[in-house]
Amino acid sequence: MSRIILIFGIAAGLIVAVPMSLMLANAEPGSAATSHFTGYLIMLLALSLIFFGVKRLRDRELGGAIRFVPALLAGLGISAVAGVIYVIAWEITMAVTDFAFIDSYSTTAVEAARAKGVSAADVEALIVKMDEFRRQYANPFFRLPMTFIEIFPVGVLISLISAALLRNSRFLPARKPAS
Repeated sequence: MSRIILIFGIAAGLIVAVPMSLMLANAEPGSAATSHFTGYLIMLLALSLIFFGVKRLRDRELGGAIRFVPALLAGLGISAVAGVIYVIAWEITMAVTDFAFIDSYSTTAVEAARAKGVSAADVEALIVKMDEFRRQYANPFFRLPMTFIEIFPVGVLISLISAALLRNSRFLPARKPAS
């Protein structure tokens, strides 16, 4: 079981980390870097490997049947490994780009507020808030869990769905080898 968790977790982590790192590294200075929609779509695509990992566990190692809790735990294990890979890739990307993301993020938030016609006082309050966030983000004890929490809830959701579906041995049953 741990082998499946590692294989599918590393694969999911790399599938989400590589495109996101490339998008961030190639982003225009002062831009928002990537959209939330694109980022979560990539996470959803990568974390779909949870389903395939749990199915492989059920079909190949457990004889075609798995209970909800073991399926959920396997999915959460894959999610955790993928999350750790994602955090490592994010840290490498931050180091390579000289932590330019946080400046870009702050600038984009302030410019968006100005474009919406927010009052000068509210823009100043946002600038203060972004400066505080920039200070907090420089602390790895703030940044690392925050990055992990970007991806892990998506993995929890997919793990729950996968466990609920795959506990039924008639749902996508294992193929029998041709004789």
